[in-house]
Amino acid sequence: MEAPDSSYVSSQDGSPKRSDQLKSSIPESGETFTHIRFLVSNSEAGSVIGKGGTTITDFQSESGARIQLSRTHELFPGTGDRIIMVSGNVEEVLNAMYLILSKLLSEMKKEGGHEVEARSRVRMIVPNGSCGGLIGKGGSNIKSLIEASGAGIKISPLDANYYRLSDRLLMITGSLDEQMEAIKLVLHKLLEDPHYPHYVNVPFSYAAAYGPNFGPNGARGQFPNNKDDQNNSSVTIGIPDDHIGLVLGRGGRNITEISQVSGARIKISDRGDFISGTNERKVTITGSQRAIRTAEDMIMQKVNSVSEGMN
Repeated sequence: MEAPDSSYVSSQDGSPKRSDQLKSSIPESGETFTHIRFLVSNSEAGSVIGKGGTTITDFQSESGARIQLSRTHELFPGTGDRIIMVSGNVEEVLNAMYLILSKLLSEMKKEGGHEVEARSRVRMIVPNGSCGGLIGKGGSNIKSLIEASGAGIKISPLDANYYRLSDRLLMITGSLDEQMEAIKLVLHKLLEDPHYPHYVNVPFSYAAAYGPNFGPNGARGQFPNNKDDQNNSSVTIGIPDDHIGLVLGRGGRNITEISQVSGARIKISDRGDFISGTNERKVTITGSQRAIRTAEDMIMQKVNSVSEGMN
């Protein structure tokens, strides 16, 4: 079941409840807002949603977390798999993960009977920038995570076939208890990265960057690349000089995110280089028409956030 006007499938229930059983089985972890993204097959996505959306609604109500699911055509690059994002405080996220993974394991046992292995696999999506902290010097951190959880943990390399892709897959193999312990430890490690919480704003950015056919059957090598794409064009817009900081973000974070999500190349004119007769800096956006539109929309959202906050 998919919401017709949303990129996500989620419940509108405004009064979530926690499962006392889950609360006792997973340690409490404070009120820090966070999220986890991981991959599921299309059939697994159907199991999580349930008939008429009942299962996903129940899981949200029980855990207190928000559970969002990419549409059928929004796949992680190089795979045929959809993306689930679970967000909330740490305890809520872990409770929801337990419910989801328990459900998927139950379905696997129904289909495979006694042949289903006790050690299944979870593939989390983690930002490349956070992987250094997870791995540690000489692999020391990831070794500690493996020893503490009893699970197998492996981080995939970046896929060079996908231009601007900055996410990697972290694979956790083990029993349900081992997976949950590993997920908890990995999540706490991710929270040590001050940039990690910001990725909650771009959970399913791949469709905008790569178009609808970026799965395993997509045309590799034909993604937005300003050196190779002969259909690229450029648009220049004006942004008030005192709002350029919003577009750039601290350390250039915002403009990097916009470029990553849209697939466009963005160039901002130097200080004092204004559009004639104005105090507006030139922002030149280069890419496909779709990439340009996406980038322009995201830029204007950043700029408009100031005026909205003043009203």
